[in-house]
Amino acid sequence: MLVSNAALHQYIPHRAPFVMIDNLVSISPERFESDFFVNEENILVENGFFQESGLIENIAQTCAASFGFLDSEGGGPPKIGYIGAVSKLEVFELPAVNSVIRTVVTPMHQLGNIYLVKGESFLEGRILLGCEMKIVVTQ
Repeated sequence: MLVSNAALHQYIPHRAPFVMIDNLVSISPERFESDFFVNEENILVENGFFQESGLIENIAQTCAASFGFLDSEGGGPPKIGYIGAVSKLEVFELPAVNSVIRTVVTPMHQLGNIYLVKGESFLEGRILLGCEMKIVVTQ
């Protein structure tokens, strides 16, 4: 694990109960990976399952934490990012409580402070959700 839950607050503005990632497992400019344990008290769990909105937020927070980590590694302060748009959304399965999801984000394009990323969440090798997301990062 590259960045543990205890250190994530350095890279994302989110605080409990709205933190939807546990650890950054790997980060490179080409690929970000995180994990997240879905507990039954999570505010985005409904009827025993982590909802689509939670999976989307997990992808966004994986981006935010990874971009923040890369900024700090480059000597700058972490920047704040916002979801500009979500497209090509496909939901295949929702994870049950007590699952550990693995999320992979691939930055595809950058235009100024706008990034287009591809995000996918997995459970035991099965894809749960995939989408493209535009992330706007503060300057």
